[in-house]
Amino acid sequence: MRGLVAFLAAASFLVPPPATASAASEPPRTGFEKTGNWTSESEEQTYLRALDLPISQIGVTAQGRPIQLVRVGPRSARTVVLFICSQHGDEPAGREACLVRMRSLPRTSQVTYLFVPNANPDGRVLDTRGNSAGIDINRDHLLLRTAEARAMAAVIRDFKPDVIHDLHEFGPSAPYYVKDVLWLWPRNLNVSDGVHDLSETLSRSYVRPSVEAAGRTSSVYGIYVDPVTGEPVRQVAGDGQERILRNTGGLKHGMGLLVETNVLGTPAFRVESHLKALDGTQAFVRDNREGIEAANAASRAVRSGPVYFGGADNQAPDPSDVVPAPCGYVLTGAQYVEVRDELALHGITSQYLRGGDRIVPVEQEARPIVPLLLDGRADQPLVGAQPVAQC
Repeated sequence: MRGLVAFLAAASFLVPPPATASAASEPPRTGFEKTGNWTSESEEQTYLRALDLPISQIGVTAQGRPIQLVRVGPRSARTVVLFICSQHGDEPAGREACLVRMRSLPRTSQVTYLFVPNANPDGRVLDTRGNSAGIDINRDHLLLRTAEARAMAAVIRDFKPDVIHDLHEFGPSAPYYVKDVLWLWPRNLNVSDGVHDLSETLSRSYVRPSVEAAGRTSSVYGIYVDPVTGEPVRQVAGDGQERILRNTGGLKHGMGLLVETNVLGTPAFRVESHLKALDGTQAFVRDNREGIEAANAASRAVRSGPVYFGGADNQAPDPSDVVPAPCGYVLTGAQYVEVRDELALHGITSQYLRGGDRIVPVEQEARPIVPLLLDGRADQPLVGAQPVAQC
């Protein structure tokens, strides 16, 4: 028997390499690249394993599917870019673009690229906008009622991304809303000026020319445009709601960006459009690293200024929605137990008070979102805590 084994081992060196040897040297391909059909759940997992990139499980959906984070580049890089792919399960092109792009990024650089390649695994399998409970994840980035939003909040807290690029798709409304690609920055007025302005620059001066150079038409998300005059007709979406990731990312000191592709394009056209938008974000980071880091650092250091409970960068707030920032918010012991997990996921700190109450100081890195979560005057507060004017 040993002789037979030795003979076969020796003979194997005489046999020409099998045809699969050249295939093994080729990069892995997604199910979409192979077949033109959206990559299946099992194909996605096979593909991710073949990439040989650091993958961590950051959560589990209600139906037991993993929510994963893929890292490309060193963990210690100064600049971090986060791509959130297909929060809405029936908008698959962004997920496909993310899967393709993570394959080609440099693994050693001054930038860490993070991907949540399938931000809504249950919704993707069900082909639904919401998750398996029908909840729109992109309306849950403050209250954190869903496993999906909680997973993304933990990533933002732990990695502090400088740029957050959120990939979506939209249904057109002829003749006013028919571009190939739409983009938008954070409009919430509590976003610091530096982060807001660079986010708008990212959209207008990088993503827009990148997709238009590839022959796509593009415009601002949420604005109907007259097809003859090119003038805005009315706003139908894209406001300053703090619970939407585009705005939440800005409130958490990252350049926020929403990119949407038109679902009437062919699948390949939609995926390629997202890839061109990703090119724009990569170019923005390459050209502006120092400015991005400086703006985000300045945003984290803000400790003064009013709180805005309404309005947007294109809509003046009602005077009653602009209030002086309190010193902090007092939570009863019971209230704190109710919301402490959400506060921790947002990176919000609190201090113990005599009698079992807690005070959440406004003067902390999470300052922009503290009032939006704890003040009864906010649009959708986590809890109505007691504001304290003087500490």
